[in-house]
Amino acid sequence: MNVYEYAMKVEKEGEAYYREMASKAQNSGLKRIFTMLADEEVKHYNIFKSMMKKEDMDLDKLDLITDTKTIFQTLNEEKDNVTLDADHIEYYKDAIAREDNSHDFYATKAQELEDPKEKTVFLQIADEEIKHKKILEEIVIYLQEPADWVASAEF
Repeated sequence: MNVYEYAMKVEKEGEAYYREMASKAQNSGLKRIFTMLADEEVKHYNIFKSMMKKEDMDLDKLDLITDTKTIFQTLNEEKDNVTLDADHIEYYKDAIAREDNSHDFYATKAQELEDPKEKTVFLQIADEEIKHKKILEEIVIYLQEPADWVASAEF
């Protein structure tokens, strides 16, 4: 399996994971966040597929953070509708670890690539994985203390 096939596999698994999280989320804000993260994984998958086929890539749609501000506002408005158990927190922490691992993989592979454009793409997607991780970390903080949650300045 080459680096692109492996990256596509990682993104496909990430999409399935987030779609499952969205289906289990009872809060509409959480459901929207997980659906958006799943959609981002599809974008990453398509970028790696284009790279593998040596096609042009559309990198303009990788920025996710601007869309999350509204969603976290929705979460805050719906905080009375949030229910949580320890399994939920572990599930989200597992997702954080997955994003961390994806970041590390893409950042490491970027250093091994010779083509400057491919290197840039891998680094951009590595940065996206860090954004995903930060979103998930905010969700964990929110779920643990919804009444006291205040979004970080980034959101």
